[in-house]
Amino acid sequence: MKLNVGMVGYKFMGKAHSQAYKDAPMFFPDAPKPVMKAICGRDPEGLAQAAAQFGWESMETDWRALVARDDIDLIDINAPSNAHKDIALAAAKAGKHIFCEKPLALTLADSREMLEAAESVGVKHMVGFNYRFAPAVQLAKKLVEEGRLGRIYHYRAWFLQDWIVDPDFPLVWRLDKNIAGSGSLGDLGAHLIDLAHFLIGDMKEVIGMSETFIKERPMPSSMTGLSGKGSVDAPKGPVTVDDAALFLTRFANGAVGSFEATRYALGHRCTNAFEINGSKGSVKFDFERMNELQVYFGDDSEEVQGFRRVLATDPAHAYMNAWWPAGHTIGYGQTFTHEVVELLHAIAADRQPVPNFRDGVACQAVLEAVERSIVERRWVGIEEM
Repeated sequence: MKLNVGMVGYKFMGKAHSQAYKDAPMFFPDAPKPVMKAICGRDPEGLAQAAAQFGWESMETDWRALVARDDIDLIDINAPSNAHKDIALAAAKAGKHIFCEKPLALTLADSREMLEAAESVGVKHMVGFNYRFAPAVQLAKKLVEEGRLGRIYHYRAWFLQDWIVDPDFPLVWRLDKNIAGSGSLGDLGAHLIDLAHFLIGDMKEVIGMSETFIKERPMPSSMTGLSGKGSVDAPKGPVTVDDAALFLTRFANGAVGSFEATRYALGHRCTNAFEINGSKGSVKFDFERMNELQVYFGDDSEEVQGFRRVLATDPAHAYMNAWWPAGHTIGYGQTFTHEVVELLHAIAADRQPVPNFRDGVACQAVLEAVERSIVERRWVGIEEM
């Protein structure tokens, strides 16, 4: 079975998804083969360079033309967040399967509309929460599900970056609420929320706070991925998103949680981390050491109690039998490969992939509950959303 892919977007996430489509058939030959049929973007010159570099067969400069093509089975959306809804609705109407990057949409209402559109026509839909697919995270999930950590009491999560600390860094699209939806909360916090849903379960209520440290920035002359170019003397525009966001939650199962997302933590390039404390044990994970899970079991003998480092690279761990000999690590790009493999297997088996638009809607509900909590300065129940 082959699956013809049409992708909208060709920068940071476009490169990550392209690598996944190229690697999937090499390392997971039992999955349907993705065919990189067409790539889409607005800048013909940049698009042509990406198509040649990434290995796409053809190009389109209008996503509507891409969606209308008869030779496309799956629409991959990794354009900026404000474009997700329109493309997804059109793809569903055309009967195409959909793979959409997070956050699913700018608003909860839009994300619900996307879910309804996809499910009403029976297409498969997936949302891009790639961190679920690190084997060490999969191991943490297994330990929770098997009850080896006991009753879960605490969940702590933090996603720390430092790429916009410089006040002269230009006003890239991720700092514009009209395009990005929100700042560190939607960009980084969305991943934290999804991992919490994956590992612990639904949240019951939240209370949060946020801050924008630099109110204005120079307008950019160009943008690529997480970078931008511009002159410090350029006219300035307002930063309309949060620079840092923190919130507390109560989970439906009785556990409590704390979350922190910021792009102002010097020395942290991509510290996406969590800790789970249960009645029988604990685990700790940091994506900067993504192949490792720190594990503690309370019933170990006293003389050897302590966190142990588990290197999640042996064939016993999720996805690792497809890669290298035991002990040889994988990287960031492979989380996207695993994500694509889940999507391909789901389409072949006629089931919805996980995570899908329902998970995207659940994440968006928490994001908007946190935003409402910040404005109204109170605990907000998820059922209110």
